[in-house]
Amino acid sequence: MAANRPVALVTGASSGVGKETARALVDAGFDVVGTSRKAAGDTTGGVTFLPLDVTSDDSVSSLVQQVIERFGRIDVLVNNAGVGANGAAEEISVAQAQYLFDVNVFGLMRMTNAVLPHMRGQGRGRIINVSSVGGFVPNPFMAIYVATKHAVEGYSESLDHEVREQGIRVLRVQPGPINTPFDQNMVQADNPLPVYARQRAVFDEVVQEQMKGGDHPAAIAKVIVAAATAAKPKLSYPAGSIAARVSVLRRIVPARAFDKSVRKLNRMTS
Repeated sequence: MAANRPVALVTGASSGVGKETARALVDAGFDVVGTSRKAAGDTTGGVTFLPLDVTSDDSVSSLVQQVIERFGRIDVLVNNAGVGANGAAEEISVAQAQYLFDVNVFGLMRMTNAVLPHMRGQGRGRIINVSSVGGFVPNPFMAIYVATKHAVEGYSESLDHEVREQGIRVLRVQPGPINTPFDQNMVQADNPLPVYARQRAVFDEVVQEQMKGGDHPAAIAKVIVAAATAAKPKLSYPAGSIAARVSVLRRIVPARAFDKSVRKLNRMTS
């Protein structure tokens, strides 16, 4: 740990995008703290792993205080921790939806609120929220997950205006499909209904194909590092080949045509 090295804090760093991001930030010259629920407090590959439950106010405040005491600063927060959900909106209980929002939205807000006073005190900081293409396009059978990412988009863009004059930026990275086991770790709907069974099975096939053909997590990590280090950062960063293409199409394709393309992609009747 060098006194003059910037410090990055990455949530959900035990695997996938978070793990690759922590590694990439080390390579970019950061001291890095990576978190997960089961971290043992060890240091691996230059990343210090500490336990964190983003759904707990006490866990969040304790973790941030520990990082500041140990490293003296937090320059970049990467809010990467998240969970998905598989099922039609009607099949997912309110309790399950609340859990998703608690991790994907309120957990991100807890982390942000915990680091903002410190960043404001040092007159600089960057908060990078890992959103999704689902933050600006619909995705059937992932309505609750998509709702959390829409919330992240609105929160992040609005907050960025509030704190920019304090030397702090809030940026969004929007990955498309990623070749990770994310689809295997989704919350499964606790009230499956026969009316959706056939189309849900088709959706599962579509997701598996997209994941297999998706970007490597390291490609997303590279974009996150760019957001963390750019002298003049963009407002948002579509990450990966599919995300970049979809972002452009969403802006230029007429709404009816885009709607039709979503249904075609998901093998749904017009």
